[in-house]
Amino acid sequence: MRIDPNISLVFSTDKGRIEQEKPVEEVPQGDGIVRIHKDSKGRKGKGVSVIKGLGLNAKELKALAQKLKKQCGCGGTVKEFNIEIQTDNREQIKTLLEKMDYKVKLAGG
Repeated sequence: MRIDPNISLVFSTDKGRIEQEKPVEEVPQGDGIVRIHKDSKGRKGKGVSVIKGLGLNAKELKALAQKLKKQCGCGGTVKEFNIEIQTDNREQIKTLLEKMDYKVKLAGG
């Protein structure tokens, strides 16, 4: 008998309703240096700045992204523990993060 990974037990006659355990997301730890990459792939030539290596949990990342978006006056999002800001002005993001006591490097083109 094969067990399908897409099917999970919801109710048992012995115990009643089965509560599913939510997986705990692990925050990737970096080397203490925040890197700002420029990326335009899959965005029709529009450039975004991708901030990697912050080492914050999802809630803190969303708060930091909101603060950076307000300061830069542009949009952005949080994807897979990275912050994407819709601007090519990496120098402005670098100065904002350095004011928040992060060690920042500009990486990539």
